[in-house]
Amino acid sequence: MSNVAFDTLKLAKRLEEVGFAPNQAAATSSAIADAMSDLIANLATKTDIVLLRRDMAEIELRMTVKLGAMLAAAVGITAGLVKLL
Repeated sequence: MSNVAFDTLKLAKRLEEVGFAPNQAAATSSAIADAMSDLIANLATKTDIVLLRRDMAEIELRMTVKLGAMLAAAVGITAGLVKLL
């Protein structure tokens, strides 16, 4: 888990100022810091995006080849049926 530059004590004091109980303010600020750390840890990096684009290009190529094969098969079947009928 990565560290987030987040002042939990400042948030807890601010929450206490608006009426939160001290233990509730501390727990809330800690939960927010944990959630932010999880969010930061799960962000995509530039490398992740490059790999994703490469994977998408490979999938696009495979789909194009499969579509071409299906089209060729359909034309062949149609031509065969035309000759039979």
